[in-house]
Amino acid sequence: MDLITLLPFIVLIGAMFLMTRSAKKKQAAAAQMRNDMQPGTGVRTIGGMYATVKEVHDDTVLLEVAPGVHAVYAKNAIGAVLDDAEYNRIVHGDDQELDADGTVVPDDASSLTGDADAEVAKIDLGKDDAADDAETEDATAKDVKDGTAKDVKGEGKTDGDADSK
Repeated sequence: MDLITLLPFIVLIGAMFLMTRSAKKKQAAAAQMRNDMQPGTGVRTIGGMYATVKEVHDDTVLLEVAPGVHAVYAKNAIGAVLDDAEYNRIVHGDDQELDADGTVVPDDASSLTGDADAEVAKIDLGKDDAADDAETEDATAKDVKDGTAKDVKGEGKTDGDADSK
């Protein structure tokens, strides 16, 4: 056989070896991270739930998901072990940068428009139903006096009448 015919197979086998090697490194790093968990550490599960580690066992972890609420999870369900600053920032909303700068970003833009206490006039772009109802009632009362009352919806038609020509 020629070396040229074997070259694609060698490259394919080499690529597969490199991919499995990097995957094994990632798995080993994740296993090491899970083994390094200590009680009191903040974690994120693979489902996206943040909790505090209470107890670590061989294959399971006892997590406090809310004050006084504990749940048992498999160690493989832990997606990331967070450092204290990141955990407090995400769960408790503590932000050291915000405290250091003293700048506060408002939740809405009302404080950016000048006088925050001033009432903003609301513009109603809809049809004024109250005025239309009053006009319809006045017209119906006038027609009743004149004896020419019409059904407002059907314009004087009864149930059996049709719009045929």
